[in-house]
Amino acid sequence: MALAFDEFGRPFIIIREQENKTRLRGLEAQKANISAGKAVARILRTSLGPKGMDKMLQSPDGDVTITNDGATILEQMDVDNQIGKLMVELSRSQDYEIGDGTTGVVVLAGALLEQAERLLERGIHPIRVAEGFEMASRIAVEHLERIAHKFEFGLDNIEPLVQTCMTTLSSKIVNRCKRTLAEIAVKAVLAVADLERKDVNLDLIKVEGKVGGKLEDTELIYGILVDKDMSHPQMPKQIEDAKIAILTCPFEPPKPKTKHKVDIDTVEKFQTLRQQEKKYFDDMVQKCKDVGATLVICQWGFDDEANHLLMHRNLPAVRWVGGVELELIAIATGGRIVPRFQELTPEKLGKAGLVREKSFGTTKDRMLYIEHCANSRAVTIFIRGGNKMMIEETKRSIHDALCVARNLIRNNSIVYGGGSAEIACSIAVEAAADRYPGVEQYAVRSFADALDSVPMALAENSGLQPIETLSAVKSQQIKEKNTCCGIDCNDAGTNDMREQNVFETLIGKQQQILLATQVVKMILKIDDVISPSDY
Repeated sequence: MALAFDEFGRPFIIIREQENKTRLRGLEAQKANISAGKAVARILRTSLGPKGMDKMLQSPDGDVTITNDGATILEQMDVDNQIGKLMVELSRSQDYEIGDGTTGVVVLAGALLEQAERLLERGIHPIRVAEGFEMASRIAVEHLERIAHKFEFGLDNIEPLVQTCMTTLSSKIVNRCKRTLAEIAVKAVLAVADLERKDVNLDLIKVEGKVGGKLEDTELIYGILVDKDMSHPQMPKQIEDAKIAILTCPFEPPKPKTKHKVDIDTVEKFQTLRQQEKKYFDDMVQKCKDVGATLVICQWGFDDEANHLLMHRNLPAVRWVGGVELELIAIATGGRIVPRFQELTPEKLGKAGLVREKSFGTTKDRMLYIEHCANSRAVTIFIRGGNKMMIEETKRSIHDALCVARNLIRNNSIVYGGGSAEIACSIAVEAAADRYPGVEQYAVRSFADALDSVPMALAENSGLQPIETLSAVKSQQIKEKNTCCGIDCNDAGTNDMREQNVFETLIGKQQQILLATQVVKMILKIDDVISPSDY
């Protein structure tokens, strides 16, 4: 781009290679951006709620993903349009911050864009629309604070947490086992939670999956599960009161760092070299035995000679264990990761009550369970399922449930689900609209209409009459002054979400409204799109 001046001294912009660029300006640009955002939201709209549909996505290399998790769908979709990418980012940031509500946030943003388009057609300036939306979002967030309920829970009363996790899991493919999975998620979070600091480190929860068995076989292991087996088939399969040496050094003679060459020209020299190697292996294994280790876990491999020696000296070993798993094992057993054999001391050994190898089905697949650890702050959720896609989707669902449990520990306020919170906010925003004298009043009203789109999508996906259902629930909320009335998606016969036990976290809902408003505001502020034309 370059700046030039005409004969009257007025500046104008010259765009280089004008013919190679396409340019959209003013209302045209805004409408193009809005329609791109709406297109992405429309894809996710049918995935909302307990009766939402799943999407099947095929990657370029033929991998198939079946999911109804908003963040995953948008991650896998190859979105070219820049505004479409903003919607993907929106869903991703909701996933990073809250972990749940990724579909709802995009649906809300799409509805806001739809309302904004109507206002722009009426001739209202986009900045006034954006400001109106900003005011309305503040009203909605404050109203959520007012209608929120505190949830009291403790280590002996986990039911409130389980109920909230069940709400999250009810919209997933795993909803037939939602009770079991919700309990597993809550127990896992409470096992690693620091309740005094109200903090949860989700890195300490390892989610492992194995094809085979059925979803009901999913279990929580208070310890670590490693997808490895003993390095020699004749080593003991079960070790009680194990003292574990965690090594990151290989079981082999040291190699000089520089280039080297060993000339062997007689049999004696070869024999000496072999003796030396054997002695080196002997010393290594003896060193492990001397410090009292009864199990060696090594990050690297070791050759057959070392393996044979370990087997003879009665020292079970596991090889090729990944770095992340080593760290988790060290945290769980209270051991230290040892980088050199010389540094191995009894204090650096980890302790576990039971280490056992378990085989699955007829496939001779084996895994190693390290249980009853000294410090049970690291746990593993072990998922079983009929096929790989089912396990991947269950992992995503469990992740959502873990995030919800973590959010409740951080902030134990909840709002009721089933669209009831959105309807309550919509009524509050509608009532507040009359207080604004300017053009923003229209934008605030439109925000209230956009909030209604979430319960409307829920009703639509559940096979109910959307407009009829929404207006009935709305009038019921106003009449009974009961903010817990929502869409009865499961045909339970009641609209009261307290009776149906449908809860959502307050911070998740607030984040949804704030993020959606921010993105829409950003899109509305763009009035000139200059893009290179396609060749």
